[in-house]
Amino acid sequence: MPPTTVESEGRMTKGKARDLRARVALLWGEQDRPTRGPKPSLTPHRIAGAAVALADAEGLDAVSMSRVAAEFGVSAMALYRYVPGKDELVELMVEFVLAQAPDLSTAGDGWRPRITKWARRSAEVYRNHPWLLAATAMRRQLMGPNQLGWLDAALAALESTGLSASERHRIFVLVAGLVRNLAEQSLDFDEGHNQEWNRLTGELLDRHADRFPALTRAVADGAFAPDTVDPLEFGLDRILDGVQTLIDDA
Repeated sequence: MPPTTVESEGRMTKGKARDLRARVALLWGEQDRPTRGPKPSLTPHRIAGAAVALADAEGLDAVSMSRVAAEFGVSAMALYRYVPGKDELVELMVEFVLAQAPDLSTAGDGWRPRITKWARRSAEVYRNHPWLLAATAMRRQLMGPNQLGWLDAALAALESTGLSASERHRIFVLVAGLVRNLAEQSLDFDEGHNQEWNRLTGELLDRHADRFPALTRAVADGAFAPDTVDPLEFGLDRILDGVQTLIDDA
């Protein structure tokens, strides 16, 4: 007799739970290792490294099990012995590039220089690995020990603020969001397109200045002129000034 709907859903839930546990074990290096037979020729770490090199050169969409397998001269099926699929591979790639959580102890005394150093190191990782934006998009994903190490470092930097744990987490979200936003802007920026956009927008405003008076005045006053201010420094200063105000009020 075929299983009832409840039974079917129960089996699917158990199956997903098993899959999730297997992914956690892979990400945290806790999977069972065979005690017999020949020593595996590859490791998840080596596979992730090859995938990272491919993504750095061609983007995340270029990464596939077959492309990575070709880097080792093996078939895609051979790769599946170590990594179940691309989702798991991307998670391993994220762990690979976040292997070194920033040492904030050398940034100076106090929370402000330490969280500033954290933000700059984070921006550097995004700059070196642009595909990381897509790989860590806002979705529920598994986090490995390296990714959690970055979160731990940021929260530790904010402990001396004396703010509550929930406030410190909200500050972390603001800082991380600023870094991601600027990384995305940098990734999408095209100088030629920007110049053409500025030219066409200027022509439109010349014809329709009465409809957009504030924007017209801002353009005339140089609002969109080439910026010499570091946008990360500017954004961080505004956020952290607000944090200091919160500390003072508390």
